[in-house]
Amino acid sequence: MASGQVEVDDLLKRVSRSFFLTLRVLPRSVKKPIGIAYLLARAADTVADTELVDIPRRQAALTQLLNAISEISAGREASLSGFGDLAEAQESVTGEGTSGERELLQRTGEVLLALQTLAPDDRLRIGKLLNTIVSGQQSDLTRFPPASGRISALTTDEELDNYTYAVAGCVGEFWTEMCRAHAFPAAGLDEEWLLDSGIRFGKGLQLVNILRDIPKDLHRGRCYIPEKRLADHGLSPGDLQNTSTMGRFRPLYHTYLDQAETHLSAGWEYTTALPFRCMRVRLACAWPLLIGLSTLRSLRTANVLDETKRVKISRSEIRRLIVRSVIFYPFRRAWNRLFARLNVGRISPSSRDR
Repeated sequence: MASGQVEVDDLLKRVSRSFFLTLRVLPRSVKKPIGIAYLLARAADTVADTELVDIPRRQAALTQLLNAISEISAGREASLSGFGDLAEAQESVTGEGTSGERELLQRTGEVLLALQTLAPDDRLRIGKLLNTIVSGQQSDLTRFPPASGRISALTTDEELDNYTYAVAGCVGEFWTEMCRAHAFPAAGLDEEWLLDSGIRFGKGLQLVNILRDIPKDLHRGRCYIPEKRLADHGLSPGDLQNTSTMGRFRPLYHTYLDQAETHLSAGWEYTTALPFRCMRVRLACAWPLLIGLSTLRSLRTANVLDETKRVKISRSEIRRLIVRSVIFYPFRRAWNRLFARLNVGRISPSSRDR
């Protein structure tokens, strides 16, 4: 299995440089199952987003993948006939990560074989996770039909909260259950609080992505800012395609930035509550939180509706955050201040918007 794991690691590196960095620091006991779960979730996400293939085929492919995962999770054998047409469609798409995603679709059967090698409890946890993720993706294919000049939007904050849970909150829940089982099973932690904070951790990271990628999503005919909230501010989803709208949008936008920040703060409390000896798990949690909060800080002063000025944390800044987290880890107060220094306070809506 050593050679097989090397291949899985190589595939992970090709489809996600940032997550691969986090995965590498995890203890061996959780690295493999979390890596396999990520690859399966990424395969499902790629299937759902392959817009050159019609929705019925994507729905069928997601069902096929979920059925295979469910069978394996229950301890039965399953096979996948393949996503050849979806992989071919990826060849027609240009953009970062496309070649890795095409390879992932071609090799999803191998990832399923790797799933079969896991312990029964780990297979069940992955099955539960993928059932939530894939069910959410199938709902999105109905909610957000292919872009045809019309933008489809979520309606309420409740729908947004449900969406962030289905995409990432459930991942925080899965991560918590997996690490609890393998890394610190005997630690005296409040189980209910830990799971709730793990869910908020995931929701916060997803909110950061949503709030950063508004123009990109609008181009796909999707608006994750609830329509009712926009209407309260005299706005419609289509208005967000105009950069000059930012002044009117910013007060509402800041309420969601505040919400994301609150979730990330819960994620940091979650991280610092984990046993100090579990350095690898704590670092794997800390890195996305620090990057997420750094992104939020930049978003507070940016015109996020201007797609030519997409906020992205530089690799040098990411390296600096990672190095500082490792250096300061033995010094608890200094390490805890890493998050506090980025959390410099909420900036009021800017009057400089054009």
